[in-house]
Amino acid sequence: MMKFSIGDRVAALDEDISGVVTVVKNDQIEIETSDGFLMTYFVNELIKENNTNELVGFISREKVSNAIKEKVEPIKRNFTKEKKSKKDEFVLEVDLHIEKLVPSKRGMNNYDILNLQMETAKRQLEFAQKNRMPRVVFIHGVGEGVLKAELDFLLGRYDNITFQDANYQKYGLGATEVYFIQKKML
Repeated sequence: MMKFSIGDRVAALDEDISGVVTVVKNDQIEIETSDGFLMTYFVNELIKENNTNELVGFISREKVSNAIKEKVEPIKRNFTKEKKSKKDEFVLEVDLHIEKLVPSKRGMNNYDILNLQMETAKRQLEFAQKNRMPRVVFIHGVGEGVLKAELDFLLGRYDNITFQDANYQKYGLGATEVYFIQKKML
């Protein structure tokens, strides 16, 4: 562990802050920055500016200066944007929550609600297939899993589709994404 004394010039490892040690108390060091602010750091968060050889015996001065430079200058990354066709951009999203399907569920029992949701799913699936849409997302919610199980059973009866859980970042756990296997025209 590095020893600090009052008056030592130090720099923070993870921030672009340097200053002079004003108080040394156990494993905490208080420094006064060049702007006149008092800041407290742990011993392992600071290095002496004047004598970088004391850091660790086997680390060269060049490696230390490179490490400090990396902290100050962020590395620029090159991103290439993936080109998508217009056909892939459109995704039919079908929200199967009962509140989205009817103005009021008053007078409907659970069986009626589930039947309406499944009829809607089947109708939208056939619509997407007829219009040659590449994929459909059914938003069913998490709940007890009854609607998801029924939806999986319905989708399992079709030969020309594959399905999986939809994008977690966008939909969470409550959605299923359906892909249509398009037959090639000869």
